[in-house]
Amino acid sequence: MLRILHHRFTRRSIRTRLPFKFGVQVLEEVPLAELEIRVETSDGRQEIGRAGDLLVPKWFEKNPDTTPSEDSSALADSVEAAAVLGDQLTATAGPHPVFDITEVLRIERVGRRDHRDADVLVRGFGVAMVERALIDAACRIAGVSFDEAVRSDLLGFSARRLLPEVGEWSPAMLPSRRDRLPVRHTIGMLDPLTDGDLEAAERVEDGLPQTLVEDIHRHGIRRFKIKICGDRSVDESRLRSIAAIVAAHVDGETVFTLDGNEQCVDLEGLAGMLEDLGGDPATGPLIRRLALLEQPLPRRDTFDPGHRAGLERLSRIAPVIIDEADTDAGAFRRALEAGYAGVSVKACKGVFRALANRGLVETVRAEGGVAFQSGEDLTNLASIPLQQDLCLQATLGVSDVERNGHHYFRGLDHLPESTADRLVAVLPDLYQRRDGLRELRISEGLLDLRGLVDAAGFGGPLGSADGQ
Repeated sequence: MLRILHHRFTRRSIRTRLPFKFGVQVLEEVPLAELEIRVETSDGRQEIGRAGDLLVPKWFEKNPDTTPSEDSSALADSVEAAAVLGDQLTATAGPHPVFDITEVLRIERVGRRDHRDADVLVRGFGVAMVERALIDAACRIAGVSFDEAVRSDLLGFSARRLLPEVGEWSPAMLPSRRDRLPVRHTIGMLDPLTDGDLEAAERVEDGLPQTLVEDIHRHGIRRFKIKICGDRSVDESRLRSIAAIVAAHVDGETVFTLDGNEQCVDLEGLAGMLEDLGGDPATGPLIRRLALLEQPLPRRDTFDPGHRAGLERLSRIAPVIIDEADTDAGAFRRALEAGYAGVSVKACKGVFRALANRGLVETVRAEGGVAFQSGEDLTNLASIPLQQDLCLQATLGVSDVERNGHHYFRGLDHLPESTADRLVAVLPDLYQRRDGLRELRISEGLLDLRGLVDAAGFGGPLGSADGQ
């Protein structure tokens, strides 16, 4: 039982080491935001909980009439609005379980807004930030890890309050937590594949991989997430090049996913291209190893029955999941009814929502259906956003997790040196110092989470960007 005493919200701009193109946006600079919430228990104990995220433009709301700066500011305003409301609610109502507080925030900030409204994800982002900070504070007061808190009902969570269909399912029924997670490497639309794709002036001499070939050899990755744009002339050429590179440089079994980022409005055309590539000996292995296709349609069109035939055709190639269309608590249920098979997990959309969706996965499977969750990134950076998202993915037991923050940003350089040094010292399985650079440790394509997921708090030892 917690009440909020006060909060502190900060943000500062950081630059990428490489441009990152996703959807309609090319990211080169973005604010990193952090939220601290001081809470007090019914018996007077106090603690600070933390949450953090990049304020990424043109993902939460793809509005061509706003600037990236305006988009990031809208996300910051959403966090402030949710935090202020949380202050007011608990000052009036007194201490309550974490889930009860965040449910009231969700209802007040998102409520019954139409899921097709452009700002639903923006509003939910602020609630999700407060939610994560409160979870962190509760875990630290109790001296337990996130996984322990979820399974022991420390947070007062009830999945059926979000999704009545799950019945008596609870997180106590979750499978064993994952201690190691395979990394699925993002191949963005602008990412060079080989040295031949790089002009001399474009080479970033910072000791980190820049091309796909370099990433494969440095990190031992065998799983790949490929961004596509819905233009066959572009996508087909790109997929052929990637298939050839992976065949030449990767030993062992590979896994691929495709991310449409809401740009593939012609599902029949996309299916036709993939069918043709599947019949070609050079690209057939890539198509046969497709684990999923992510969010091909614009979010407003995702559940339109007019796309059912194209969705069914695509689903015969690989299961299709929603990402940007996962706007509210009922989105995954609507997706399953519309013919989709899965939903992305991103902490920025809500921890409790992800847990409830896991309950729906188990319920559907128990009835003989197909449903799953996929671990996806939104350019998570160390320390707070990355570590909290990894703890969530580990508890949910996803098969692998997309990671790209370590590729588009230079190691832990966005953190104060003292903070980065401390993280390397206390989480040596997750971070390392290599050639003078403090960075995420990826070995043979895997992240080792053992020191992280066992530690007290949501995300274990957290290091703030301002050195606090």
